[in-house]
Amino acid sequence: MSVVEVMIVAGEPSGDMHAAAMVSALRARRPDLHLVGVGGGRLAAEGVELLERAEKIAVVGFVEVIKHLPILRRLMQRLRDRMDLGRVKLVVLIDYPGFNMRVAREAKKRGIPVLYYITPQVWAWHKSRVKELRDTVRKAAVILPFEEKLLRDAGIDATFVGSPLIDATQDLPTRAAACAMLGLEASHPVLALFPGSRAGEIGRHLTDFVATARAIVAQRPDVQVIVSAPPNVSIDAAVCPYPIVRDASPTVFRAATAAMCKSGTTTLESALCGCPLVVAYRTSAMTYAIARRLVTLPDIALVNIVAERRVAPEFIQHDLRADRVAPALLPLLDMASPERAAMLVALAEVRARMGQPGAAARVAAMVDGLVA
Repeated sequence: MSVVEVMIVAGEPSGDMHAAAMVSALRARRPDLHLVGVGGGRLAAEGVELLERAEKIAVVGFVEVIKHLPILRRLMQRLRDRMDLGRVKLVVLIDYPGFNMRVAREAKKRGIPVLYYITPQVWAWHKSRVKELRDTVRKAAVILPFEEKLLRDAGIDATFVGSPLIDATQDLPTRAAACAMLGLEASHPVLALFPGSRAGEIGRHLTDFVATARAIVAQRPDVQVIVSAPPNVSIDAAVCPYPIVRDASPTVFRAATAAMCKSGTTTLESALCGCPLVVAYRTSAMTYAIARRLVTLPDIALVNIVAERRVAPEFIQHDLRADRVAPALLPLLDMASPERAAMLVALAEVRARMGQPGAAARVAAMVDGLVA
């Protein structure tokens, strides 16, 4: 009996997490499948044969990608070679659009169907990718409520599967229990910093995130500060004097009175955990200049995009300064402030829009249906 392979490509830490949950559900349905591809520690723990570790290719930004072109080219060739062996019957792509859209083209050339889970954000920029998605992707599993109609109207077989973050935030501890787990005093406010999931992001954000925390503590000495970071990225203690919590973001959000988050899925996770937040992001000057020409939305934070209004303040590029961010955070650390109360109501509305638990199982069922 010939081996049937499914190729999975998850090029970032968040993609690795969501892909691993899908693989766990898929194993229960199809233990006969051999799974191969690109991912991190979670996919490796699920027994996926990794051709490359996601940590080596987790980059963001136009300029930053250029620096990684040699490794990306080599990886693409290895994926082509694997497809050419004839065993790969389905390619599952998770997020990471710059690279994964190229993988989709290569799979299409070889007649291999593609399932794209967490599709490119064509509603924000790169609208040219809509046609490419239609031409190369057999099915799309989308995680934002408005994406299904948008893609279906463009001729793409898209299904809203719900956000995988719903599952990750289902069984949350109480704030008191979360504080106990992290060695924090539940009677005092907690500010959580989420500077990023990649080394480059953390490098661009950490100094200003720490400076903001220092400004907060100068005015509120009772505030406790913690930093959430992925397990594989080192943080210089000389830059960051605060405790680092690894790979436990839902617990950190539950313990936190408020959070300062880099833009991305972290902002939705904050909403799902009921943690008020401000959003901050900085990229290279050239990447930002290009993005300003391409992005058509007024906000960049997913929590604001899903809400269809600005729920959380955004501090982008030169606005990411302690003297601007701290005044927005201080009211959120006050349990009795009207700003905090209003944001909690808005975050509950966002949670209601994000679908039901079970995204990973729904995508696993889609994989099962597509594999010959």
